Amino acid sequence: METLLMLALMLATAKLLGWVFERLGQPIVLGQILGGLIIGIFAESTEIVREFSNLGVLLLLFLAGIESDLQEFRRVGRPSILVAGIGVLFAFILGFLIAYPFAGFQEALLYGALITPTSVSITVRVLMELRRLRTREGTTILAAAVVDDVLGILILTMVISLLREGSIDYRTIMEIIVEVSGFLAIFLYLGPIFAEKAFKRISRIDLPESTTAFAIVFLILFAYMAEHLNLASILGAYMVGLTIGQTSYKKQVEDHVSILGYSLFIPIFFVEVGMRIELTYVFHASIFAILYTAIAVVSKIIGCGLGAYLAGFDIKTSLRIGIGMIPRLGVELAMLTIALSSGVIGSEALTIAIFMVFVTTIPTPPLLKWAYKR
Repeated sequence: METLLMLALMLATAKLLGWVFERLGQPIVLGQILGGLIIGIFAESTEIVREFSNLGVLLLLFLAGIESDLQEFRRVGRPSILVAGIGVLFAFILGFLIAYPFAGFQEALLYGALITPTSVSITVRVLMELRRLRTREGTTILAAAVVDDVLGILILTMVISLLREGSIDYRTIMEIIVEVSGFLAIFLYLGPIFAEKAFKRISRIDLPESTTAFAIVFLILFAYMAEHLNLASILGAYMVGLTIGQTSYKKQVEDHVSILGYSLFIPIFFVEVGMRIELTYVFHASIFAILYTAIAVVSKIIGCGLGAYLAGFDIKTSLRIGIGMIPRLGVELAMLTIALSSGVIGSEALTIAIFMVFVTTIPTPPLLKWAYKR
């Protein structure tokens, strides 16, 4: 019963503060995160709430995938690789350089790896609000985030291998590259064909919302599969949405899943993000934590913005892409768990990394909105 009351409180807070922030001309998601931060002062998240939150982020990326245009996705292939590649390079180098005087060579490598990925769940929500998700820069951000996460996972794997064994495990790296390549190839080229046939058969099941139910089944199944392959579950969720978005069932699935997502799970996700922000991290942050977080923001704006500019975007659009790539959240938390379980990261490093992860989520919505108003 306490969990049910908590969910009711979180949902009401998400909607009320989201409405207040919308009236103030600010992104709804910022109000929802602030609401979670307030709730987190006197209440803690539970395992059930975290599972609701996890499903919320999966549904958000799933809907982002459905809204994405695969043809446009293919057209921005080169720009997205440039944006992600240069962004990861800048983040890793700057993260390493800022950490080296404080942590030494080996830990500095780990800090550089932890700063590389991008979590676009918050950026996606803001772009949806601004009706800019299906623009060329919106599609580039989404595509770049996928490449970004894959590169981040590869770098972290190499760093952990180096720290644990004193040398890089090339076999593990090659296995991950093969898994990622196969995963993307199946979804981009074979996925739409199989999805169309599958949903044609599913639609014959004469029960309420059978198509919607199986869309969610596929979402959870492939998110789990991605996680099992040491990839991010949000990558699987996004690719399932992208696949279904190329079928004739796109509109039906999108409308019904949107109702489920935005009425319950997605607001819970953003509130739970706010609840996990420890105010003590903010008030007692060390100089290194503050510098590390600042580098996390600057490295993406400069690196990804430069990649976008070299790909042919103008300065204003490049700035929007750079800002959109700032947030760290889902993949970074997974990477932290991997590093912690591997014994290569301690409590102090964990505190600094968590501080960076959550602080980078706060400025992105207003900065992105400002960039589009310029």
